[in-house]
Amino acid sequence: MILAIESSCDESALALFDPVSGIEGEWVHSQISLHQEYGGVVPDLASREHLKNFFPLLTASDILERESEITEIVVTQGPGLAGCLALGIAFAKSLALAWDVPLRGVNHLRGHAYSPFIALHHTQPAEFTEAFEDLLPHLGLVVSGGNTILFEINKAKQLTVLAETVDDAAGEALDKGAKLLGLPYPGGPHVEKIAANGNANAFNFPKSIAPRNERRFSFSGLKTSLRYRMEKMDDAELAAAMPDICASYQRAVIDQLCGKTKHILETSSYQSLGLSGGVSNNKALRAAMQRLAKRYRLPCLIAEPKHTGDNAAMIAFAAFADPSGTRSEVISIEPALRLG
Repeated sequence: MILAIESSCDESALALFDPVSGIEGEWVHSQISLHQEYGGVVPDLASREHLKNFFPLLTASDILERESEITEIVVTQGPGLAGCLALGIAFAKSLALAWDVPLRGVNHLRGHAYSPFIALHHTQPAEFTEAFEDLLPHLGLVVSGGNTILFEINKAKQLTVLAETVDDAAGEALDKGAKLLGLPYPGGPHVEKIAANGNANAFNFPKSIAPRNERRFSFSGLKTSLRYRMEKMDDAELAAAMPDICASYQRAVIDQLCGKTKHILETSSYQSLGLSGGVSNNKALRAAMQRLAKRYRLPCLIAEPKHTGDNAAMIAFAAFADPSGTRSEVISIEPALRLG
């Protein structure tokens, strides 16, 4: 049994994963309501919340009753907010020392990369290895508030980044755009909700799709364009055009994501297409990626909603599905400072 711990940002999360039966339990404490009044995550507050919530979360679960079944602990070791990561790693080290089990660090983005395959293991646990290998090489897109990355998992299960944002992440662009429009945090879901009643062709926001030979995303110019557009409108005009603005703004983000994914699909041969990360909950993006996969006759693997945000299940699953990816990321549980 693998115990996973996640604390890269504002969620304190634990999960138990059995390689045979799959996810045995997940426990998450979200801090969204705490950070809403500030319009974004406040790192110091987030760190203190992890310190306050991890042990209550542990006791509220059945993890302590199943301590004897746990043979390994894995913890998110980055990327993320430094203070939040430190709290999770310290918590993981204390449990590893107390229970005398090995501890490994897992890259947070590797967790997102493998999260679309969790459902496959759930439905085919005994045949997972063979079914997984049949889907390789895999082209995946991680879209979140902090990262926008297009990557490949090849037949040897090596993960390679093919394209990433050179400035803002897609989720960051949606949240910042929402903030400009006066929408509450987190803004992305509010933009999506309002966009459902708008015309995505009403406004021509820049899509910044790089040439085929430039493997990158860029979203910083998008919110600047939105600000300039808003400056030309009075309050009444802005209120009336809000659905169209949200729909057009969201379309610009999605078109860039799918446009670069399409360019990569045209240059190489893949057996599957994946989508994960917090922004992958966006229904319009999910539909666009499914259409793209259908066009290239590929299965489209999209992370389940509960595994799109920061969660510990994906950290446990990444450690299971690709142990070689964390083999060199062993975290020492020796005391960091020796006195005397």
